[in-house]
Amino acid sequence: MPEPTARIPGSKSLTNRALLLATAATGVSRLRAPLVSDDTVAFRAAVEGLGAQVESGPLDAYWDVAGIGQGPVGPARVWCADAGTAGRFLPPFAATGHGTFLLDGSAQLRVRPQGPLLDALLRIGAKASAGPGGDLPLVIEAGGLDGGEVAVNSSMSSQYLSGLLMAAPLMRRGLVVRGARLVSRPYIDMTLSLMSRFGARVHGRGDGGFMAEPGSYTATDVAVEPDASTASYFFAAAAVTGQSVTVPGLSTDSLQGDLRFVEVLDQAGAHVNVGRAATTVTGSGELRGGFTVDMGEISDTFMTLAAIAPLADAPITIRGIGHARLKESDRIAAVVANLTACGVRTQEGADRVTIHPGPLRPARISCRRDHRIAMAFSVLGLAVPGVMTLDDPRCVAKTFPGFHNEMRRLFTRYEVPVGAADMTKEHL
Repeated sequence: MPEPTARIPGSKSLTNRALLLATAATGVSRLRAPLVSDDTVAFRAAVEGLGAQVESGPLDAYWDVAGIGQGPVGPARVWCADAGTAGRFLPPFAATGHGTFLLDGSAQLRVRPQGPLLDALLRIGAKASAGPGGDLPLVIEAGGLDGGEVAVNSSMSSQYLSGLLMAAPLMRRGLVVRGARLVSRPYIDMTLSLMSRFGARVHGRGDGGFMAEPGSYTATDVAVEPDASTASYFFAAAAVTGQSVTVPGLSTDSLQGDLRFVEVLDQAGAHVNVGRAATTVTGSGELRGGFTVDMGEISDTFMTLAAIAPLADAPITIRGIGHARLKESDRIAAVVANLTACGVRTQEGADRVTIHPGPLRPARISCRRDHRIAMAFSVLGLAVPGVMTLDDPRCVAKTFPGFHNEMRRLFTRYEVPVGAADMTKEHL
C-alpha cells in the first residue's frame, strides 16, 4: 500500500529567486508550480512594480514572467510587506537600474536588519539612504553600478549575499563578493544554481568568495520544487505518530538544503528514504534523544525539531542557530517561551537551546506572527491532542495557506484551529 502523499506547495526561496531572475532576463520565463502565499504574492507585486509583466496560468499552475532584460527604471515605490527576500533581494537589483526607488515594508520587516546590505551597496557606488538604524524604508537614487569587489557581513543572513550575487551580472564590471561569516550556505548554492540556469557566468573562488561576470540573463523555464522547510512539519508529524509521509519532488537532486532535516529525523529514530523522485519518512511513534545537532545551515527547520523534542527519550541540544534570532521573530526566544509555557524544561544560550523530555501541560502558543512557530507547534499539538492552542493560526498564510487543512487530511486526529479552515479558498 503506498504511503500517504503530502501536498506541499512550492518553495518560497526558489519562487522568489526565480521571479527576480526572470524579471532581469530578456524574454518570457515560465515558473511551474510556484508558491502562492503572502510572501510570494508580495514579491510578485514588487517585480511587477519594477517593470515585469506576470501572467498566471489556470489555478496558478504556472506564472509566465516577461522580463525587462536590464535593471529597472524608476521612479517606483516597492512594497515588500513581510517578505525578507523582497527586502534583501530587490535593493541591489534596483541599484543596477536608473531612477529613484523607495522600498518599504511592514512593521515586522522594518525591524529586520538591513545594515550589512546597505553598507555593501554603498561601497560599490550605490547612492542610498535608509531609515532609523540603517533598515527599511530605503531610498535608492540609481544610476547603474560599476561593481568591483566587496565583502558583506553575512553572519545574520545569507540573503544579503544572494541579493548582491543576483544583481552582479547587471553591474558594468560584474562583482567579486565574499560573505564574511556566512550562515545558511545551502541558500547560496541555490542562488548560484538558479543564476546559472538563467545564463549567468558565476562561480566560487578558492578564497571562499564568488565571482559573477558582467553579462545578462536569458529567460528559461523553472519547475519549482516543493518547499523543503514546509515539508519538515509533515516529516516530523510522521516521525512522532508512527505514520509514513511521502513528498514527491523532493529528491536526491533537490536544490534545497533544508531537505537535510530528514537526516536529523533519522538520527532521532525515524526511517528515511531520499530517492530519485521523492522522500519518505516513516516513524516508529517514539523519538530518540540524547544528541547534539548543529542546524546552522538549516535553521528554518530547527523549530520543527525543537517543538517535538519534549517527546524524545533524552534531551536534545540544537546549536549554531544564533542568526535565527533575527528572523520574523527571535525564534530561539519564541521556542523557549512556548515550551516553558507547556511545562518543558529548556536551557537557552546565545546560539543554542537544549530541550528536556517531560510531561506537557495545556498552553496557548504565542506565534509572534511567525508562520514557522505556528507550524512547528502544530506538530506538537498533533502528537499530544488537546494540550495547546495557537493564538494566531492564520499566520501560516505567509508560506502555506492550506497548512491546517493538509495536516488534517493526512493526520485525522489533527484539530484544525477555529477560523483557519477556510484559509485555502481565500488565497486562490
